[in-house]
Amino acid sequence: MKTRNLVLQLIAILVLASCGSRKDIVYFQDEPIEDGVLVSEPKPIIYKPDDILTINVSALDPDTVKPFNLQVVSNNDANLMSANGQRQFQSYLIDYDGNIDFPVLGKLKVAGLNRSELTAMLVEKISEYAKNPIVNVRLSNFTITILGEVRNPGTFTIQDERITVLEALGLADDLTIFGKRKNVLLIREVDGKKKFAKIDLTSVNAVNSPVYYLQQNDVIYVEPNNAKIRASSYNQNNSVLISAIGTLTTIIAVFLVRN
Repeated sequence: MKTRNLVLQLIAILVLASCGSRKDIVYFQDEPIEDGVLVSEPKPIIYKPDDILTINVSALDPDTVKPFNLQVVSNNDANLMSANGQRQFQSYLIDYDGNIDFPVLGKLKVAGLNRSELTAMLVEKISEYAKNPIVNVRLSNFTITILGEVRNPGTFTIQDERITVLEALGLADDLTIFGKRKNVLLIREVDGKKKFAKIDLTSVNAVNSPVYYLQQNDVIYVEPNNAKIRASSYNQNNSVLISAIGTLTTIIAVFLVRN
């Protein structure tokens, strides 16, 4: 009887040890939710080389701004229309030197500017040719990549120029049960160099992290926890060995009980 109780106790200990604790799994647990927390303000997107911009210019007299709107060249006119029925215009790739070639205005330095700054610059320059122009600038290749212990890893194109870490993880269908929530890694390129930051999703203060709002080409990596690492190290020989040890343990236990 004592041997059986000992075996049962060992099994219980192993089961409890394999279970993740609440502190490892639950989000935003370190502060009372009712107290609230101030969320950091998003920083404007700064344009940089390899970004692709879509720029549309309009005015009360459309003919005066037509030279500034290069349409996409296509053999099939149907391809010139977007899914919502709007006509598509030429996009502009920011080159290595941070410039774009814009119709009429020529080469423009746009790297280092945000949307408001670039819009103001274009309005000022185009106003020399057209009255009261309206300029709409959009970043076309705002993508983020999510890897590791999430249910749907991959690269995602963001329609808006504003997304948080939590919204990004939502696109990836959230972390799996094996993902480390206290140690989410963010990789960002700043001035040609890779920068790294850690985010603790179990803390309410995660919303005040300087990297809570993502930028174009950010990469999020969710590290697997120890249980997943141990499980991945098992192979068929391990299974056979564990099975053999279990069988031997049972035989020994039965022998001890009978004696």
